[in-house]
Amino acid sequence: ARTDLRVTGVDFLKSQNTRLHHTDAYNIKNLVVRRGQPFQLQISFSRELRSDDKLALRFGIGEKPMKIRGTLLSLNPRREPDFSGWQISIVKSSGKECLLSVTSSPSAPVGKYTLNVKTGSNIYKPESDDVYLLFNPWCEDDVVFLADEAQRKEYVLNDTGYIYVGSAYSIYNRPWNFGQFEEFILDACMYLLDKSNLRLSSRRDPVSVSRAMSALVNANDDSGVLLGNWSGNYDKGTSPLDWIGSVSILQQYYKAKKPVCYGQCWVFAGVLTTVMRCLGIPSRCVSNFNSAHDTDENLRVDIYLNEFGEKLNRMSLDSVWNFHVWNDVWMKRADLPSGFDGWQAIDSTPQEQSQGIFQCGPCPLKAIREGDVYLPFDSKFVYAEVNADKVYWIVRKVNGKEKYIKINTETQGIGVNISTKAVGKDEREDITSQYKFPEGSEKERKSMQKATSFIRPPRMGMRARFASTVPAYDAESKPGVLHDTVSKTGLQLEITNTEPLYPGNPLELAITVKTSTPGSWTIDLAGSCQLQSYTGKVEASLGYVKETVTVEGNSEAKIPLKIAADSYMKTLSLVEDEVLIHIAAIAEVQETNDKLTNETTMRFEYPPITVQMPEMAQLNQEFACAFIFKNMLNVPLDNCKLLVEGLGIFKMATFDQGDVKPGRIIKSEVICTPTRVGEKKIVAKLTSDQIKAISTEKAITITE
Repeated sequence: ARTDLRVTGVDFLKSQNTRLHHTDAYNIKNLVVRRGQPFQLQISFSRELRSDDKLALRFGIGEKPMKIRGTLLSLNPRREPDFSGWQISIVKSSGKECLLSVTSSPSAPVGKYTLNVKTGSNIYKPESDDVYLLFNPWCEDDVVFLADEAQRKEYVLNDTGYIYVGSAYSIYNRPWNFGQFEEFILDACMYLLDKSNLRLSSRRDPVSVSRAMSALVNANDDSGVLLGNWSGNYDKGTSPLDWIGSVSILQQYYKAKKPVCYGQCWVFAGVLTTVMRCLGIPSRCVSNFNSAHDTDENLRVDIYLNEFGEKLNRMSLDSVWNFHVWNDVWMKRADLPSGFDGWQAIDSTPQEQSQGIFQCGPCPLKAIREGDVYLPFDSKFVYAEVNADKVYWIVRKVNGKEKYIKINTETQGIGVNISTKAVGKDEREDITSQYKFPEGSEKERKSMQKATSFIRPPRMGMRARFASTVPAYDAESKPGVLHDTVSKTGLQLEITNTEPLYPGNPLELAITVKTSTPGSWTIDLAGSCQLQSYTGKVEASLGYVKETVTVEGNSEAKIPLKIAADSYMKTLSLVEDEVLIHIAAIAEVQETNDKLTNETTMRFEYPPITVQMPEMAQLNQEFACAFIFKNMLNVPLDNCKLLVEGLGIFKMATFDQGDVKPGRIIKSEVICTPTRVGEKKIVAKLTSDQIKAISTEKAITITE
């Protein structure tokens, strides 16, 4: 009698499979593969395999895998392929060994599959039987297919990068460790997929998955990953400025299974990039400068100034953030009419509910650019963030009553210098043209007309830049004031700093008013300086200047505005957010009653952190890395902390440095043992009471 065929072992051939699937970097003992691409398994049997033996590999996903639901796949190399889109074949069979090739469907649900092997009535369950199946940007039949290898390296495999912050004309990069391959990160993403309550069939689809993840990265509805906090008080958690990457956030979340405190927009975007890249969906962080947070989708943000040019907080529901960071993800949109494939915006910062949940996107960039804002998801909201108008009002007391006078409408200030990290280079790439047509072009006008027809109730008429009628509440103002101003007097306002803006030094600012038409003009000028957080919230008013100047013909007058250090240093220490310097100016020409306003935001400049280490090191060989900081400011920095992390080199470490007096040098050292080859980056960040974040990074090449 013939003996039963039993399986005695399964070899997942991990190193060869993961190399071919670009998954060899994942720090996990299980096999991780991408869908739609073959992988091999070596099966050992109790005896030689005969042609009449029954053999089936069974892959199951979810709580109760069932064939009828398509969540249990029974693959038999001797039978015709089934309708599931999975394939299996015998590569070679010799003696008691059999090499099999398995190809999953390019539209298979993404997640954790269990594997067992059935021979006749025997079932064999291998050790670490979970196989992780991811989206595959390398596979032409996968909807996340990305043709360009350099882009796949950046948007899927790069585990470090930058997030651009600051203000529109003073942009700087914050290094960020995405760390999608680090320990527990893939498991945290699988936990989020389970938590999302997406049906298994929806897990095939990156549209559903990216939308669900935009909801789960914030804690608002579903005790997701991060709790947002913009209050300026972070005692009960970690300040949003103290993170240098997603790894410690996702590890902490996975361990405790409850929201991590605290995040602001760049933290949400950094974590969402990690989750998307980890699951295999190409993703990038996108920073929109002068981002409109327009609460009622009417495409305008009203900004109220007092007579000194100081912004009034209490007035506005809508606001302009210095920057806002969200994500783009790459996919085909089979759910939409053709032409909307490619980059889609998603946003996990909790701002506005969509279908009852704090989630946003995916919304095709092409729909935003072309004005097709009726397309899902949340395209009206994203459109407003990059296209609203700014309307400036001056609030004056007249006979004890507040009176609102419209100064001007600025149509080009919102949604500028939209930025992401360039592919394969440590540089900023401007992607504004992927979100909007050039300002003032015919295409932009057409797109704007299309968008406003969907956004505004028709009786409101077109937007300011096409206004032929002025709504009744604007009665104080003449339509098209801006153009009159420019034509009558050629009035212009410029705001500059005349000395570097170091904390502890006086802020030396200047407001320049220019005219370019003949005649003598008397101009009332007001200018103010305030400290504000990146969401546009005023933290302190530091001072103002109010003067009347006479300008002859084609000339200019420069008015200095100087703020003493002690008038702002206290605010710097008290506010736990990084603050920006906001300057606004109002000019009124007495002869013509023309009004103009201008505002700008600048950031403080800081001394650098220096990193000393070799340029090359060997795998598993120790080397030393030193971080040096000299306080070149003339004020002490209190409670200094140095945070450092090097993915694949050393875990996150924190050094408490106490108070650092002017001129003092601090030095910290880490002994590193690299665990992965290739170019690696070390990121360092210094925080203190006065300065919230000085960052730097340095690259090192690790060889075998």
